[in-house]
Amino acid sequence: MGFMKEFKEFAMRGNVVDMAVGVVIGGAFGAVVTTLVDNVMLPIIGAITGKLGDLTLLQQSVTVPGFDPILIKYGMFLAAAVKFTITAFCLFLVVKAMNSMKRKNVDEPPPPAPPTKDQELLAEIRDLLRQRQ
Repeated sequence: MGFMKEFKEFAMRGNVVDMAVGVVIGGAFGAVVTTLVDNVMLPIIGAITGKLGDLTLLQQSVTVPGFDPILIKYGMFLAAAVKFTITAFCLFLVVKAMNSMKRKNVDEPPPPAPPTKDQELLAEIRDLLRQRQ
């Protein structure tokens, strides 16, 4: 039973749960960014540059009769590089926004606690003593 207890303690640690939540949110965010890149950004880039993913280089010297010619699809690589750049930029914006929100919370000092009854009484005594002098 010691193994199961140890596993339960490990699985219920705050770090493991936080990491699991991060992975799930990261997967969902990845799907959003992929949709943005595939359906919004790449069609715009494709309209400007032509069909980026269809760019190929035909190697005539490496053709074998009865087989398809060997194509070097450098356009697919360029499209993947553009997708990576856009995805990295989107992640950068999200991390930057999260960091600025954290800084706002950290920079603002907490409001001072109201004085307790004891402190109020001590302040009154102090003020009375000052008046006597």
